[in-house]
Amino acid sequence: MLWVLCIPALAQTHRDRSPCLTCHSEAMTQPQTQMGRAFAFSESNPVLGTHRRLTFQKGRYIYTVESRGGHSTYSVSDGIQTISVPILWNFGADAQTWVLQRGNQLYESLVSYYPAIHGLDITTGDERPTPNTLDAAIGRPLTEMAAKACFGCHSTNAISHDKLDFQSLKPGVSCEHCHLGANQHLSDILDGKTESIPPDIGKRSSEEISEFCGKCHRTWETVVRSYWRGEANVRFQPYRLANSKCFNGADSRISCIACHDPHQQVITNESYYDAKCLACHSSSIKISKTSSATNIPTKKSCPISKSNCVSCHMPKVKMLGGHLTYTDHEIRIVKAGEAYPN
Repeated sequence: MLWVLCIPALAQTHRDRSPCLTCHSEAMTQPQTQMGRAFAFSESNPVLGTHRRLTFQKGRYIYTVESRGGHSTYSVSDGIQTISVPILWNFGADAQTWVLQRGNQLYESLVSYYPAIHGLDITTGDERPTPNTLDAAIGRPLTEMAAKACFGCHSTNAISHDKLDFQSLKPGVSCEHCHLGANQHLSDILDGKTESIPPDIGKRSSEEISEFCGKCHRTWETVVRSYWRGEANVRFQPYRLANSKCFNGADSRISCIACHDPHQQVITNESYYDAKCLACHSSSIKISKTSSATNIPTKKSCPISKSNCVSCHMPKVKMLGGHLTYTDHEIRIVKAGEAYPN
C-alpha cells in the first residue's frame, strides 16, 4: 500500500492565526477546544515535551516512548529484538494515540498516553489478547479507508482528491473542517464579494445535526451496522443520544449543539446543563414562535429535583480501569445495578 509520505521539514507545525477572526469572534476560542487540539505534530506536542520517557509492559513486550530535541520515538521490544519508529502524528487533545509509519504501512499505536495515570496503557478499542509477534505488537495496521477516517476527523485538509495528503494537512479541527466553503467565502470576501456564505449548521434539524457530528463521533446507523456493543460505545454520543426516549429529530431543544457550543471548551460543571434539561422538562415553558419545537408537547417535570439533572440521568461510564470517563448521552431514568443499555 502506497501513501503520500510526510516530509516533517515541510509540514506545518503550528496553527496560524485564523483569518476568520476578522469577522467571527468564535475563531479566537475554537482552536483551544478539544476539537481544535485533536491533532498535533510530535515536535509541537506538549505531552511528549513534558514526558521525555514513558514505558509500559504488556506480556513480554516492553513499550518505550522517548522524546529528545523535538523528536519522539516509539519502540517495542521482546527482550531480544526491538522495533523503533519515529512518532510524527499525535491524535487526541489530552489522552493521546499515535499513528506510526513503518515502510509503507501506517499503524495505530497499541499503547496510548492517559493523563489520568500520567503514563501509558493499551489503546482504547485494542484490548485484544497479547500479540504473538513483535511486528503485531506495534499496533493495529490501518487500511487506507481507516487512515483517511483518522486524519480526516482529527485534522483539516488531510484529504485531497480522495487521497491522504500530509502536505496540505492542518493540525486539529479548524473552521473550514465543519463550515464547508469557508475558504471560498474568505477568498470572496477579500475580493469584495459577499454572496458565498457557508450553510448555517444551526439551522439544521436535530436529526441532521446528529448525522453531521456523527461523521466523526459516529452516527446511530454506523454503530448499529458495525455491531459495536457494550460500554465501549459510550464514546459515540450521537448514537447514545438517539437511543434516548426523549430524542426527537425535529425538536431543536435536544441536539448536539443545543447543549454544546463547538467553538468553546466543553463545560464540565453539571449544573450548567440544568437549563438545557428544563427547556423540555418544565411546567412553565415559553417556546419561541420561530422554534421548530413549537408544536411539540412539554415533557413532565422531574419529581426529585430540578438541579444537577445530568448527575442522575446521564451517568458517567469509566473505561480502561478508570483512565477515561465518558458521560453517557443516553438520557434515561437510571436504576441501581441495571445493565448497561445498548
